[in-house]
Amino acid sequence: MNIELIRLLLDFGLMVLIWVVQLVIYPSLCYYKNEDLGKWHKIYTGRIGIIVGPLMIAQLFVASWQLWHQPNFYTWGSMLIIAIIWAMTFLVFVPLHNSISPNQSCEKITRSLEVKNWWRTFLWSLLFLGSLILKISGYNF
Repeated sequence: MNIELIRLLLDFGLMVLIWVVQLVIYPSLCYYKNEDLGKWHKIYTGRIGIIVGPLMIAQLFVASWQLWHQPNFYTWGSMLIIAIIWAMTFLVFVPLHNSISPNQSCEKITRSLEVKNWWRTFLWSLLFLGSLILKISGYNF
């Protein structure tokens, strides 16, 4: 298995995951009672972290390897997009998730998660499309 295929699989996995979060998970949060949401949210963030964390770290390592060995438009652009996603995740989304509590109405926070998450959804989709085009065409941007 070559590095481009590994990268394609990682990008695909993260893209599918972010679309599920965007279209299913975030919109469903307000179907919980406020006290139940706080309990479920702690479970959810722990479980989703087990899936997302290793994928994001692997994507970062593979993209770094690609940049080191083939510095070109694709690898530099990928690293920029990945850096933006990481910054958004830890500077925007982690604080938003941490603000969810049983004593607070979920509508405002959930709406904020949904609206802001479109950026990560777009960026991870863009990464996947770039990897797919690279793999199909064999072209080295």
